[in-house]
Amino acid sequence: MMCNKGESNMSENIYKRSLDLHKKLKGKLSVSCRKTVDTMEDLALVYTPGVAEPCRAIKENPELLWDVTIKNNLVAVITDGTAVLGLGDIGAAAGMPVMEGKSCLFKRFAGIDSIPLAVTTTDVDEFVNIVSKISTSFGGINLEDISAPRCFEIEKKLKEKVDIPVFHDDQHGTAVICLAALHNALRLVGKKIGDVRIIMGGAGAAGICIAKYLLSAGAKDVIVCNRKGAISSSDIDGLRDSHVEVSRITNPYKLTGSVADVVRGADVFIGVSVPGILTSEMVQTMNQDAIVFALANPIPEIFPEDAIAAGAAVVATGRSDYPNQVNNCLGFPGIFRGALDVRAREINEEMKLAASRALSELISDEELTKDYIIPNVLDVRVVSAVANAVSKAARETGVARI
Repeated sequence: MMCNKGESNMSENIYKRSLDLHKKLKGKLSVSCRKTVDTMEDLALVYTPGVAEPCRAIKENPELLWDVTIKNNLVAVITDGTAVLGLGDIGAAAGMPVMEGKSCLFKRFAGIDSIPLAVTTTDVDEFVNIVSKISTSFGGINLEDISAPRCFEIEKKLKEKVDIPVFHDDQHGTAVICLAALHNALRLVGKKIGDVRIIMGGAGAAGICIAKYLLSAGAKDVIVCNRKGAISSSDIDGLRDSHVEVSRITNPYKLTGSVADVVRGADVFIGVSVPGILTSEMVQTMNQDAIVFALANPIPEIFPEDAIAAGAAVVATGRSDYPNQVNNCLGFPGIFRGALDVRAREINEEMKLAASRALSELISDEELTKDYIIPNVLDVRVVSAVANAVSKAARETGVARI
């Protein structure tokens, strides 16, 4: 059921029901054994004395850790609690329910085991040191709900220290799904990514990452807007380092002004910011067959019905009660499944682009409509399609161990 500028019937009292559920379950995860321990022989095999042999084998050949332990299918889901959902900096402990939820989705959609971890430091180097020292146990690291610009530093430094994939889902997961949806929206209106002007509303972790990712996918004219308006290399005074960096590769015509100023004549608006920054009047100034992705949650930058009434041809949101939900669940399970299957050392740009292509190609020309540009999160084809594409790209780019 589609909502009307508020919470849908489905989500009425969802917060109270969720809290009650968490209290009842006392957490959403549990640990299970793959081998029963019912006899003394079972005990001798899974623990002492038998377990000494796999220990000796790993000592002789460390790569056997992948074969004889859970490492081959285990991801760490880690936060410092500085940017949890729309709640902000609420601390690592308060971020744990989200990490548990992410672990549930890893298991439900991709059969991946994961451990939620809350790290109680906001010091970049201390965080990196802690995570790198425990990384041996895991086949991948999923960073979650870490504030910008620290998230950029943490991911970069961790990638330099560990030999397993490090993936900040708030950045890259959002970007992968966004590009897949944009490919199909552009296909629907008959435009090409290299020919359109794209306005990014929001210059946090997701906004900057999406902008860079769109450029790697062939976009030529991307303008990132922060609270003050368009970021331009012609005026970098007072900008944080991450904004200065993105100013050098975006906004080729050095446009200045507010979102209202630069969205005029644009083909695409992608919002990852706050409610209400895009108005109906602003949509009316966009090019014909405009595409609007209003991804702020739970209240989008503009409600879909208002964007459509103002002339938008295709609209997507981050909500499940509207068509075209840009949801990270479409990405991270299959991306990590594909990376783990070939024991990848990293998740590189080619692997992410392969994931986007796989998602967009799941929708045929015959199926493609303005209300169906991205698969549903419960579509059983998604994980295998993304995983296969990611594994193939990992092998082709030389980051696969097997």
